[in-house]
Amino acid sequence: MKQLDCVLGIDMGTGGARVGIFDLKGTPIVFCEEPYPLYTPASGRAEQNPDEWWAAICKASRRAIKESGIDPSCIKGMSVDTTCCTVLLSGDDMVPLRPAIMWMDIRASEQAKRMYETGHDALKYNGYGMVSAECLPAKALWLKENEPELYHKATRFYECTDWLTYRLTGEYTASINCASSRWYYNSEEGGYPVDFYNTIGLEDLVEKLPPRVLAMGDLVGGLTAAAAEELGLVAGIPVGEGGADAFVGVIGLNAVQPGKLTLITGSSHLHIAQVKEAIHSKGVWGSYPDAIVKGLQMVEGGQTSTGSIVNWLKEQLCGNLKVQAAEEGCSVYDILNREAEALPIGADGIIALDFFQGNRTPHVDPDVRGMFYGLSLGHTPAHMYRAVIESICYGTETIIDSFRQAGFSPDGIVVSGGAVKSRFWLQTHADVCNVPIIVTKVTEGPCLGSAILGAVAGGVYPDIQTAAESMTTVDYTVEPDQQRHDAYMFYYEKYKEFYALAKDWMHSVTTHK
Repeated sequence: MKQLDCVLGIDMGTGGARVGIFDLKGTPIVFCEEPYPLYTPASGRAEQNPDEWWAAICKASRRAIKESGIDPSCIKGMSVDTTCCTVLLSGDDMVPLRPAIMWMDIRASEQAKRMYETGHDALKYNGYGMVSAECLPAKALWLKENEPELYHKATRFYECTDWLTYRLTGEYTASINCASSRWYYNSEEGGYPVDFYNTIGLEDLVEKLPPRVLAMGDLVGGLTAAAAEELGLVAGIPVGEGGADAFVGVIGLNAVQPGKLTLITGSSHLHIAQVKEAIHSKGVWGSYPDAIVKGLQMVEGGQTSTGSIVNWLKEQLCGNLKVQAAEEGCSVYDILNREAEALPIGADGIIALDFFQGNRTPHVDPDVRGMFYGLSLGHTPAHMYRAVIESICYGTETIIDSFRQAGFSPDGIVVSGGAVKSRFWLQTHADVCNVPIIVTKVTEGPCLGSAILGAVAGGVYPDIQTAAESMTTVDYTVEPDQQRHDAYMFYYEKYKEFYALAKDWMHSVTTHK
C-alpha cells in the first residue's frame, strides 16, 4: 500500500455520503460517494434513517481506501460535515428513537412563528426577521408538542454532526458551528440561551443538549477500534470537531479571513462571510461568534431558489434544445450559455424575479413567488435563461448590499458549486456585484474543508487559517467589467423596486385558498 501522509474528510449531504482523501497540500487523491434515501412521509416533512447513513459512510470509506491504495495508518486526521439542522433524539446510548428530522423539514413552521412572536432579543440572529422552521429549537418544540412520549424519554437531543462524531469517537459533543448558527448558542454570552428556551416552552431542553461544545477543528478524540474496523481504517486516527456542510465549505475554499465572501451555489445560493465585530441588522443572519474561526463572527444570507430555477427552465421550457444538444454532442446548458451570452444586458427587456420558493434574505418572505416581466413573441428560451441568471445575480447583490449597510463590504467572492460550470454565470455575478469572483482548484469545498479540520485536529497545522491557506489554491479569477456593471444597474434598481410595489399583491395571491 502507498505510504503517503494524508487526511480524510466525510461529507454527508442530503442525497449521500462522500469520502475524500487529500494529501497534506490539499491535492485530491480520491472521492467516493454512496447514496442513501430521503423519506417524505407527508407534505413538508423529510426524514432519513441514521443506520442508512452509517452504512453509506462505511461503504464509501472502504472504497476510498481501496481505490486510493493508501495505507490507512498514513491518515493523520479526519473530520466531518453534515446537513444542518438535521435533528435526532435518543437515550444515553445514542441510538435514535425515531428517524432524523431533516434540515429541509418544515413541520415546525407554526412553532417557528410563535418563536418569532415572542420578540425576544435572540431574534437578532435572524436579522430581526422570521424564525426558520429548520432551526433546532423549533423542531424540539414540535417534538415536545406532537411526540411528547419520545421527547420526554430522550435524554439527549442533537444534530447529525454530533451523532456522526459520536459514532467515530464515542464522545458526545456539539459543534459550535451548528450550535451558534442554528441553536442560538453564543460563546460570548454564556452559551446556551436558557432564557430564550424558557420563553418558548423548552425549559428542559438544555439538559438534553451536549454539555461539551467544541470549536471546529478541536480534537474530539481518537477513532474507536469498532468504527475503524467498519470504515476500513485504523484505530486512533485523530478526529476533529466538524460542522455544517456549507460552513465547512468556507474553510475548504479558504474564505476564512475578513474581506472574503463565500458564495456556495447549487439548487440555492448561500452567502457567508467572516467579520471582526458583531453585526445584527435587518436582512442579515448572524453574526455568530466563533462559528467558523475563533475570534471572528460569521454573517450569512441565502437565496432559496437559484440553480433549481435554472434546472426548471431547462427541463420545462427547452425540450427542443435537447435534440440540438444531442446533434452537437454538448449539453443544453452549453447552448443556453452560448446564446444567452450573445444577448444584450437586460435580456431584451425581460426582468425576472427569483422568488420561486419565496425569499430567504434579505426580505425573509415565504409568500412571494417568481415572475417574468416583459415577455413578447420574439423572445426565446435563451432570453428567459439570461433573465433568470441576471435575476439570481440581482438577488445576490441585494444580500451583499444588506451586508454593506451593516458594515461588511467584500473585496472578493469565492465561489463553489454548480455556477462554476458556467463562465457566463460567473461573469454576470462579477459584473452585477462589481466584485472579483475567485474559483479554487478544488471546488468540493465541504469535503476538503472536513479534511482541513482533520489536519488541524491531527496537529499537521496549528489552526484553521494556516491549514486552509496551505491546502487550497486559486485556479482563476473573473474580474468585473465597469461598463457592464453600470449597464446592469438600471435593471437591478427595477428588480429591487418590484418587491416593494407588488409584495402585498403577491401575498394575497399566494395565500388565497
